[in-house]
Amino acid sequence: MGLFKRNPFGHILFIKKWLIRILGAMTHRRYRGFNELQIEGSEIIKTLPDRNVLFISNHQTYFADVVAMFHVFNASLSGRQDTIKNIGYLWQPKMNIYYVAAKETMQAGLLPRILAYVGAITVERTWRSKGVDVTEKRDVNPNDTENIRIALEDGWVITFPQGTTKSFKPVRKGTAHIIKQHKPVVIPIVIDGFRRSFDKKGLRMKKKNILQSFIIKEPLEIDYENDTIEEIVEKVEYAIEQHPSFLKVIPAEEIKAQEELNKFRQWEY
Repeated sequence: MGLFKRNPFGHILFIKKWLIRILGAMTHRRYRGFNELQIEGSEIIKTLPDRNVLFISNHQTYFADVVAMFHVFNASLSGRQDTIKNIGYLWQPKMNIYYVAAKETMQAGLLPRILAYVGAITVERTWRSKGVDVTEKRDVNPNDTENIRIALEDGWVITFPQGTTKSFKPVRKGTAHIIKQHKPVVIPIVIDGFRRSFDKKGLRMKKKNILQSFIIKEPLEIDYENDTIEEIVEKVEYAIEQHPSFLKVIPAEEIKAQEELNKFRQWEY
């Protein structure tokens, strides 16, 4: 019976494990080879509880962001410090990692459906349909929020609070409601370089030799009882560096200094 053991969503864990192994092996060189993934803060991953952890992140591609997280999380749990060197960590991956994704995205072809089996919690976006913002927002499907609750009770959940790959879009209040209701450990992640490395879907490599950054921050400090939804939204925006205050004109001197720092980091890495 162990061979056909299922998770709370009915996915056979034996199949899921082999999908993670195969897809991980196929994508590894996208983050360590063709491009380099610079990781910071991976030591935080090993300190987290096995369940009720919510990862919040900015979003740059449909799939490459999530795939990178599966690599980093499993490598960190296997004792690797800020690196995904040696893909042996994929042999026994963490099986209770889930990610929130738009239902229409995960149903658009065979590969997205396979990726969905790895751990997608599909939701119907109330503000967007077929890649276009809608004027009349639809009601939230109660099954979507229930599935997120089930996933948090079973393990870790990755979500992209802006609900889009466009930078500096508002954080959706739904994430704040999830945080306030289920009281998870909230871990912010800030990524960069994925938009330059991959196409919008994150399936096709667009450019090589791009330094991709992946920063894992300390758990977000939240007063689950007293913080308002608006206050939690603002904390999330700052944590994933998508608050409007980050959107500013940067002087040429600062850009040059940042480029020099990036070169130093790449050499150090």
